[in-house]
Amino acid sequence: MRKKLEEMPLYRKAEEIRQTVRTICDLIPEENNYLQETKMHMLENTLVMQAKIAGAYSVNLWDLKMENAAIIRKCARELLVSYHSLTAFGFDEADYYLIVRKQLEEFRLLFREWVASFDPKKFIVDEWGLFNPPGIPQDYVQSDAELDFLDEDDDGLDFGFDPGDFEGYDSSDDNFEDEGGD
Repeated sequence: MRKKLEEMPLYRKAEEIRQTVRTICDLIPEENNYLQETKMHMLENTLVMQAKIAGAYSVNLWDLKMENAAIIRKCARELLVSYHSLTAFGFDEADYYLIVRKQLEEFRLLFREWVASFDPKKFIVDEWGLFNPPGIPQDYVQSDAELDFLDEDDDGLDFGFDPGDFEGYDSSDDNFEDEGGD
């Protein structure tokens, strides 16, 4: 699964952006606290983008894919405007960041194509009403037949464990102490 993920054009472009941002961040002076905060935020956004691409790749549910896609979009947009923070806080090498903005435009086009490939028939109603496919109202009652896709093989996804390892597992054997709370 990891190899197929890393071969995805969108993931490869996200990695290219991460590497470019990392290189530019290495030029940020240590003594400027504002730029250091901006640097941390930029690096975080690149990592979250890749993690959410992987998260969306590993599920078939349209609503979960769209939730990940929304977070990816947010991170990409924050990266896009980071140029303004770099210039506002006096980063002398800010013009290098225009490379990242070009890469983000290339990423955006790949992203749109990727999101269009999500299958809107493979969804579970989002009780929050935010990530239902087009035409599905918030109070939609889903029939069992609409959930048959849940029984399908997940395209050979490998999560690194054998479900058979859990046969005979009894959760009542777990000894967790109640830590109080509400």
